Amino acid sequence: MVRLPEGGRRLDALLARLLSGEGITRSQIQRLMEGGLVTLDGAPAKASAEAREGQVVVLETPEPRPSGIVPMDVPLRILYEDDACIAIDKPSGLVTHPAKGHWDDTLVNALVATGRTFSSGSAPDRPGILHRLDKETSGVLLVAKTDAAHAALSAQFRDREMDKTYLALAWGALERDPVEVDAPIGRHATNRKKMAIRPDGRPAQTRFKTLRVVGPASLVEAKPRTGRTHQVRLHLAHLKHPVVGDGVYGGHPENGLRSKVLQEMVKGAGRFFLHAHRLAFTSPAAGPVTVESPLPEEFKRLMEAFERHG
Repeated sequence: MVRLPEGGRRLDALLARLLSGEGITRSQIQRLMEGGLVTLDGAPAKASAEAREGQVVVLETPEPRPSGIVPMDVPLRILYEDDACIAIDKPSGLVTHPAKGHWDDTLVNALVATGRTFSSGSAPDRPGILHRLDKETSGVLLVAKTDAAHAALSAQFRDREMDKTYLALAWGALERDPVEVDAPIGRHATNRKKMAIRPDGRPAQTRFKTLRVVGPASLVEAKPRTGRTHQVRLHLAHLKHPVVGDGVYGGHPENGLRSKVLQEMVKGAGRFFLHAHRLAFTSPAAGPVTVESPLPEEFKRLMEAFERHG
């Protein structure tokens, strides 16, 4: 914890000066802020914020990372592959890349075990990783094989040229269908592991369309135009139709179901029901490509149960 002895300058610059004796650089402070590991008077801190004397800054130092990536022999389903990239059908329950609590049991560890060569990525422990899916989200995840392909594909993500389609089981039925949600997203004010709809957040737009109503829920197609963290989950919760099984953003509506069978199925699934169904992009090696991951069996079983018992 640091209580600022002065103000009148950028927060990151002031902290870098105050903490220089501890070997913490300004760029390191900025990365900690981007990761939500720095708070200013209890709220997520921004590097460009103007510091004021007496404010309290708390920095959470991340757990040291082990060197090297430990291969993990877990079969991966390959949906598409060429000389530039590979698309994996990520199962629910698998973390995308090493992080605190998951150093050697991630998709990256499984990729390394295949013996393939991947791009250097955005960090040493993220070879080839262009984007990420939440641990409980299943579906298409694209990985770059070369640095040139990584740059080209990352530009497509950045410039919104990737056509992404998700499928979600959402509670209830959309009042408007289809519906466009335009609601900015930023880090939650008090819980750094959550995101929130915030007027000062980054722009975020998602289009939702109902594919099928199944008892107390709906199978919804979601097409995010932007790529914010937890965007589809948060925007559905914003519509008052949270993703089934998503206790972080929707509570647990399954507790109100009359059927104990359905309650137990949702609680016992061990996941929320969000699936990265389709990704269309331009491969540097093969041109236009569309990759699809079929709807997982647990989705189908729950939908059948909703229709039978709901």
